[in-house]
Amino acid sequence: MISKKKVIELAQERIDELDNGCYLVDVLISPKNSIVVEIDGIKNSVSVNDCISVSRNIEHNLDREETDFELKVSSPGLDQPFKVKQQYEKNIGRSVKVVLNSHGSQEGVLKSVSEKTIVLEWEEKERIEGRKKQVLVSKTSEIEFEDIKETKVVITFK
Repeated sequence: MISKKKVIELAQERIDELDNGCYLVDVLISPKNSIVVEIDGIKNSVSVNDCISVSRNIEHNLDREETDFELKVSSPGLDQPFKVKQQYEKNIGRSVKVVLNSHGSQEGVLKSVSEKTIVLEWEEKERIEGRKKQVLVSKTSEIEFEDIKETKVVITFK
């Protein structure tokens, strides 16, 4: 069986050589040696050439004579949940939906990311004392990573 550690090392080696803001998101290896490597870019999206370069480094350093394998290198889909902190950093300023471990979910604009938390901001209508109509009030919430079950970008078509 192919070592996940070896695939991660080979992918990271090429990502470091590219030095263009790419980072490793995930590596999955099935029992039938189907390898899926996901990479993303902190500032830009990942190019086809980035995927080809990472793929070639992995493929040329694994022995198909020893163990046959299938390899796919791509960026994570826009509809996929975040897996690493860099994905949060990349999406600052975008609307996200955070599903919490404890209860419910929270939707808002991702404002900041720290080592242990993220900050969301949203607006809601509230009745202010002395006013007849509700007004939009800006709210923020700090959420710890350990409380997050899943986070996804909210896809909107305008």
